[in-house]
Amino acid sequence: MNGSGFLSFVGDHLSEFLSETAFANVTIGHIIMICVGLLFIYLAINKGFEPMLLVPIGFGILVGNIAFMPGMQIGIYESGSVLNFLYFGVIHGVYPPLIFLGIGAMTDFSSLISNPKLMLVGAAAQLGIFGAYALALLLGFSPTEAGAIGIIGGADGPTAIFVTSKLAPELLGAIAISAYSYMALVPVIQPPIMRLLTTRKERLIRMKPARTVSRREKILFPIIGMLFTTFIVPSGLPLLGMLFFGNLLKESGVTKRLADTAKGPLIDIVTILIGLTVGASTQATTFLTAKSLGIFALGAASFAIATFGGVMFVKILNLFLREGNKMNPLIGNAGVSAVPASARVSQVIGLEYDKSNHLLMHAMGPNVAGVIGSAVAAGILLGFLA
Repeated sequence: MNGSGFLSFVGDHLSEFLSETAFANVTIGHIIMICVGLLFIYLAINKGFEPMLLVPIGFGILVGNIAFMPGMQIGIYESGSVLNFLYFGVIHGVYPPLIFLGIGAMTDFSSLISNPKLMLVGAAAQLGIFGAYALALLLGFSPTEAGAIGIIGGADGPTAIFVTSKLAPELLGAIAISAYSYMALVPVIQPPIMRLLTTRKERLIRMKPARTVSRREKILFPIIGMLFTTFIVPSGLPLLGMLFFGNLLKESGVTKRLADTAKGPLIDIVTILIGLTVGASTQATTFLTAKSLGIFALGAASFAIATFGGVMFVKILNLFLREGNKMNPLIGNAGVSAVPASARVSQVIGLEYDKSNHLLMHAMGPNVAGVIGSAVAAGILLGFLA
């Protein structure tokens, strides 16, 4: 090979190499999504907004938006790629029930068992799901798409993924990112609505201490809860069954190792996988659409409607309760499924007006009821639309 032939050989291969780099394939959409990923990581690390969710999702967004030439089998939507195999657990609804198993193993339902009325608050907050569903229909989304969008109002990322994988898998990335984003922003979204809907007198209401719940009640609750809810909505069995199974592992007292695994290593591993792959699914070439922007707007509306429904239900319920038995409406926001973030918001806002009025344990009742409520609502939507 002479000198000119060698230079031509090197030049051709260098040109081919450069054409395959991300620099040659990047678009403005990729840059936008990389900035979004960096914002998520910043909010998680610097602001403390749900770092267990936003760090994996934010980094996943970076991974998903490294531009590449089609056919290299590295993208999350390319059959046979590693990311595509990991994404299997999202698109087929495998990861969400495992998350629910861990949630059940770490959840104490005592506050709900001691005051069953709080279950109604959790149910009222599901207004966000059906409100967003109606809005999505009005905006031209199909019934199945509207059902998937509506579930964002439950403030439950795993439930949103599970329902969307069955009803509208093409919207999975947008709905999952929207659900997890607004879960992280609960401390920002809910307080203004809570203050707007309540009076100072209502914010100062003191609730009676919760009664002590027996071990027998704690053991019976997941068994009865599973049978009751799944008989009503069999479609919710994968989520509800795993939630109550995890709780039975916790409360039985004889399966501590299993409960510790479910609420520790197992849920951590699944959280990493679900966060990374959901983030990577925001590939700019498929994610940046008008529908995605509409879903984000509807997600915000659904959270606002859910908060409104929970707070207003407590206010209405108080009209029928005797003095001394009334509930503080500030716990109404906790009816969404963002555990324990929304219950902490109730506590923080309550302490602003009375430094000695601790609402956290009271708010945990509707908060855990919201977990059950969102899964039941998911089962209803799947039963009607799947």
